[in-house]
Amino acid sequence: MSKFEPATDFSFIPADFVPFKDRALCEKLRKLSGKDLEKHESWQHPEFNVKVMMNPHPVLIATLFARIKEASEKGKKITLILGNPEPETYIPLAQLINYFKVDCKNVHLFAMDEWADDQGNIAPETYKAGFAHSMLKYLVYQIDPKLRMPLKNVHYPTNKNIKHYSKMITECGEGGADVCSSSPGWTGHMAFIDPVPEFMCDDMEEYLTKEARVVKLHPLTIAQNSLHGVFGQSGYVADVPPCAATIGPVDVKNSRERIEVHALLTNCTFSSWQRMTSRLVLHAKPTSLVPSSMLQLMKTQVLVSDEIAAPFECWEKVGY
Repeated sequence: MSKFEPATDFSFIPADFVPFKDRALCEKLRKLSGKDLEKHESWQHPEFNVKVMMNPHPVLIATLFARIKEASEKGKKITLILGNPEPETYIPLAQLINYFKVDCKNVHLFAMDEWADDQGNIAPETYKAGFAHSMLKYLVYQIDPKLRMPLKNVHYPTNKNIKHYSKMITECGEGGADVCSSSPGWTGHMAFIDPVPEFMCDDMEEYLTKEARVVKLHPLTIAQNSLHGVFGQSGYVADVPPCAATIGPVDVKNSRERIEVHALLTNCTFSSWQRMTSRLVLHAKPTSLVPSSMLQLMKTQVLVSDEIAAPFECWEKVGY
């Protein structure tokens, strides 16, 4: 028996707030590493593809740029759902757009989420830890004004639009977004589609009809974000807003192309809350307990870094 497996003389039920509690399955998935993560499960969509690679971010940047450039050359509108904050993706993307002089007048951007306060009021674009703030500052305003998309083409959740945000995406994209780009959170969330009452559902078909809304965040999501740079990377959980606005599963389902990256480390160390989450997202049967597992039911490209695919054990002499 691996030292990491539950000892026969000490077993327990995970804490109440833990969404996915199947320890036996977790242990089975924990043992997957490297290229084993690429294996295809019988229930998955035939075009659900996983690729383990050294550095997924250049592939994500190249994919977004290629789609924007192709649309520009064809004079077609393109609708993108983007995660935030992602300066490491957006700044190079903007530089490529500027270098190759790509006209973005037909590009429509939708931020997939935004913070909200305890009363459900959505943060304004001036909030420095906000997602609209990041998308505007590090993508939109980095693009040459002559090439930049009109600001009317840049959309993000607000108090006024959240109740029909999903319909805005569907109408703009003529059925759905052309591309939905994402990365899972500690709970396995997509955007802020957390395993919380506002989204919990036993039937996946019903789950995939749920639209954008404001939700009360899961405790793990708040803990995760206290480690983000915008909140000081120091566990300042009281500084993380308790609620958020988010797209719904229907917006993911309606997208024509989905690309997800699993590559988050804790400030470039081996430590990563995403390592186990990745295994659940990729190989646990689709469930609202692990929201991004819904991607297994759709045509999706998932790019996993070598670091996230690395094996892990019980290291008795290693602390935090």
